[in-house]
Amino acid sequence: MGFLQIYHLVLLVAFLSSVSSSPSLFDNSTDSYWLLRIKSELVDPFGVLNNWSTMNNFCRWKGVTCSLDQDNIIALNLSGLGLSGSISPEFSYLTSVQILDLSSNSLTNAIPPEIGILQNLQVLLLYSNSLSGKLPSELALLNKLQVLRIGDNLLMGEIPAWIGNLTELSVLGIAYCQFKGSIPNEIGNLKHLKSLDLQHNFLSGHIPEEIGGCKELQNFAASNNFLEGDIPISLGQMGSLKILNLANNSLSGSIPVELGWLQNLIYLNFLGNKLSGEVPSEFNQLKQLERLDLSSNNLSGPVNLITSRLKNLTVLALSNNVLTSKLPLDFCSENSNLKLLILSQNKFAGKFPSEILNCSSLQQLDLSDNEFEGELPPQIDKLQNLTDLLLNNNSFSGILPRQIGNLSNLETLFLFDNRISGGIPVEIGKLQKLSVIYLYDNQMSGDIPLEFMNCTSLKEIDFFGNQFSGSIPATIGKLKKLEKLLLRQNDLSGSIPTSLGYCKKLQFLVLADNKLGGSIPSTFRYLSELFLITLYNNSFEGSVPNSLFLLKNLNIINLSHNRFHGNIFPLTGSSSLTKLDLTNNSFSGGIPSTLSLSRNLTRLRLSHNNLTGEIPSELSQLVELNFLDLSFNSFTGELKPDFSKCKKIEHLLVNNNQLTGTIHGWLGNLEELGELDISFNNFHGKVPPELGNCSKLLKLSLQSNGFSGEIPVEIGSLSSLNVLNLQKNKLSGRVPSALQQCMKLYELRLAENLLTGSIPSELGKLSELQVILDFSGNQFTGKIPSSIGNLMKLERLNLSFNKLEGEIPSSLGKLTSLHMLNLSYNQLKGEIPSTFSGFPLGSFIGNEKLCGPPLKLCLESKKGEMRGLSNSEVASIIVAIVFTSTLICLVILYLILRIWNNWRKVLVSSLDTSGIEQKREEEKWVCGNEKKNGEYCKVNSLGLVSSKENRITTTTCVFQMKMESETMLDSVA
Repeated sequence: MGFLQIYHLVLLVAFLSSVSSSPSLFDNSTDSYWLLRIKSELVDPFGVLNNWSTMNNFCRWKGVTCSLDQDNIIALNLSGLGLSGSISPEFSYLTSVQILDLSSNSLTNAIPPEIGILQNLQVLLLYSNSLSGKLPSELALLNKLQVLRIGDNLLMGEIPAWIGNLTELSVLGIAYCQFKGSIPNEIGNLKHLKSLDLQHNFLSGHIPEEIGGCKELQNFAASNNFLEGDIPISLGQMGSLKILNLANNSLSGSIPVELGWLQNLIYLNFLGNKLSGEVPSEFNQLKQLERLDLSSNNLSGPVNLITSRLKNLTVLALSNNVLTSKLPLDFCSENSNLKLLILSQNKFAGKFPSEILNCSSLQQLDLSDNEFEGELPPQIDKLQNLTDLLLNNNSFSGILPRQIGNLSNLETLFLFDNRISGGIPVEIGKLQKLSVIYLYDNQMSGDIPLEFMNCTSLKEIDFFGNQFSGSIPATIGKLKKLEKLLLRQNDLSGSIPTSLGYCKKLQFLVLADNKLGGSIPSTFRYLSELFLITLYNNSFEGSVPNSLFLLKNLNIINLSHNRFHGNIFPLTGSSSLTKLDLTNNSFSGGIPSTLSLSRNLTRLRLSHNNLTGEIPSELSQLVELNFLDLSFNSFTGELKPDFSKCKKIEHLLVNNNQLTGTIHGWLGNLEELGELDISFNNFHGKVPPELGNCSKLLKLSLQSNGFSGEIPVEIGSLSSLNVLNLQKNKLSGRVPSALQQCMKLYELRLAENLLTGSIPSELGKLSELQVILDFSGNQFTGKIPSSIGNLMKLERLNLSFNKLEGEIPSSLGKLTSLHMLNLSYNQLKGEIPSTFSGFPLGSFIGNEKLCGPPLKLCLESKKGEMRGLSNSEVASIIVAIVFTSTLICLVILYLILRIWNNWRKVLVSSLDTSGIEQKREEEKWVCGNEKKNGEYCKVNSLGLVSSKENRITTTTCVFQMKMESETMLDSVA
């Protein structure tokens, strides 16, 4: 055997010896074996575990920490490596591991119960993954566990009572999960617990009093749950507590005064609960307190806090309560450290609290939404460190003090919604750090001072709703950081300064509702970040600069109600455009097809201009369109765009143009359509029945076109319809009774068509009909339905120029809201209901057989009717009258003869005793004492007659009636 061979043999023996003396990488009793098994179940997209291989000592693998003897793993840290997959049950074989950190990855599924086997585990960090399911009960076996952080996952279920068995726990973090139920009483068993974080779950019920047993607890956070009931008094026994955060729950009752014993408390937050009562004065004992937030509760009474005692307090937030009264006189002192004071949304009243002026360290002051009044104090400049001053939504009045210009650190000034008057003091120009100033909704006036343009840090200006006048300062271009300029609703005049175009960061420009004029400066081409521009209700004129086409970030444009002219092409260059309103100008030309590139356009209003040509078919590509108004222009041709893909459109207005052709059934695909107005065009053909599919339609107006055929029955499916206007077309046939299903109609116009048949009685069910019911100018026949009297809200009724007959239904008298009625030019008859007597004559003319006020009286009408009878009818009436008169005369003659006969007998029998005197008494007996001027009472058909007529006989009576009858017959002939 040669030397070389012997050498190779020695090396082989040595290698085998070394292998035999060290643990095998493939021995399943070693941690390295199980680590490789665990790796095989993980997804490692970034290859961070590439050095986990047999070629390397496992103690040098990524995240591995070995024991001193290099035999076992005592810590594994794989935090934030972008790993995904499940937590392997084979972690249970790493029996020596004390720290396991798999946090901040994308691990999913449940926590394996095998983790409970790791008896040496002291720290388990699984937070910020996507783990789900419940907590396995086997975790209760981890009796050495000190830190358990499993928050920010999808874990659910209740917090188990066995959590109290982990008596060595010092940190328990289960925030930002989906745990529900109550906090277990057993939490009080964790005597060594220092941090308990339960935030952002669905926990409910009361906070257990037992929590007071956690004497070492320093951090207790249970905000953003549904906890209720009182705050436990036992919290006041936790002397180590530094952070107490119970914000955004439903805790009620008063704040325990015992919390004033927490001498180590630094942070206290009860924001967003239902706490009531006063702020405990005992809080003045919290010497270490730095932040106190009791906002959004029902706290009342005075503010019992004195910041001169709370020397470490930097933040005090008491907003959105019912606090009243004044602040304590010693609320602040020179040694106060208060930096943020928020007292907004309370019931504070009176003048600006002068006590605050002693808070010299104050940086942010918010007194908004209270009832303060009076003038702002000139001493406001004592708050030299102030960066944010929010006094909005009060009733402060008077002028803005010039001393405000001495607040050299001021960045934000909110004074909106007050009663401040006067002008802007020129001293405000000294505020070099001022970034935001909101003065809107006040009574300020005067010019905007030139000095204001020295505030070169300004980003936002809002002067809306004041009375500022004069022109916009020409030097406004100095505000290079300006992002928002809102000057709407003032009395500003003049033109837009050219220099405004050099405010290149400008995003919002609102100059509407002023008296501005001139044209848009060409320098606007530099406003590349401009998002919104509204210039409506001014007197701008001229054409829009072509360079505006380059502004690709424009999202909202409203130039309505001005005098612009020329074409609209420069305003269509932004594909980001969502709203374009050019209403009421003098724009001309056509709609550029490039507008269809603005695929996010939701609102397009071009009405009341001089636009011409056809409506581009490309507009149908605007699938986000909600409002399309092209009315009052001169568009021609057919309605080519097929808007059937524009599923979100709610308003489609093309009325008052010169459009022609037919309307297609694609309208029925617009399920969100609420308003359709195509009136005053030249459309023809039938009304598409597909309109019945537009179930959300509120207004349908097809007025003044050439539509023919019948009204589609499908219109009755529009149960939400408020306005139906089909007048001035060529519609024929009957009114479909299905209209009764449009129960929300308050305006119905079918006038000036060719409609026939009777008016459906079912229309009486339209109880919401109010504005008008107009069926005039058709060919309706039959009677007026009495059911119309059920339309109690109806204000105007027009059934004129039809062929209606019969009487006016008395039920119409119930229409007490009616103030316009027109039934003229029909064939109505009978008496007009007395309730309609106040309407003018024109409401009823053209109905020959109608009588009663305001027409002629019905008695005269009946005589006229008699004169209009036929000869045979008149002859019959005369015969009846003659017969009746003859009968009456015979009866009267009989009575006279009887009386005369009786009188004669009495006279004969008393001749011997009475003589002439008796005769006179008999005359009294017959006629009483009625003797006047030679007249005597005669018992005949004429009553009182003169003595000269004593010879009148029944023949005379009959003769007179005969003569009257002959005269009447002659007049008829």
